[in-house]
Amino acid sequence: MNNNAKGGFLPIILVMVISLAVAFYWDKVSWIKDSVNAVLNPTAGVLLNWNITIGMIVVVFVITIITTLIQKYATDQKALKELKDEQKLLQQEMKKVQNQPEKVAELSKKQMEAMPKMFKLNSRSMLFTGIPFILFYRWFYDYFTLIGDVKFFGFLNWFWCYFILLMIFSGLIRKWLKVA
Repeated sequence: MNNNAKGGFLPIILVMVISLAVAFYWDKVSWIKDSVNAVLNPTAGVLLNWNITIGMIVVVFVITIITTLIQKYATDQKALKELKDEQKLLQQEMKKVQNQPEKVAELSKKQMEAMPKMFKLNSRSMLFTGIPFILFYRWFYDYFTLIGDVKFFGFLNWFWCYFILLMIFSGLIRKWLKVA
């Protein structure tokens, strides 16, 4: 393993630690919460106050577009596509030889060897989105705690609404922008 590969995870670990610190100190260090509120209350907050459901859809859509664009341009799309294509080929080979345990084990080992490379390539975008994601999540939590028990589409709380919309929008936008 070369030096570049060894140190590749340090920035990601640093972002994770900072994100956890932000989440932990949210209520303890007032300038963190106040700064985020100063940015998100007049933007996302106004949309949610206008119409909670439409506002949530718009906010999640915008977050998803920004995150997907960052992922597209912060990662090596060509390398990711090649790795994913290799994974598909290995998967097809495994189906062909499913009755031969030794062949399946060999192909499975090859698949596992590609995992760290794929993780590292996919994780680069987290350097730019990790901390903002935590800040947005904490702001959502405070906003919906303050206004009470809101049900989206009649039965979803804010977290599940966000999560489901994120999955839907992410799939559509990734396909539209051709993100690997």
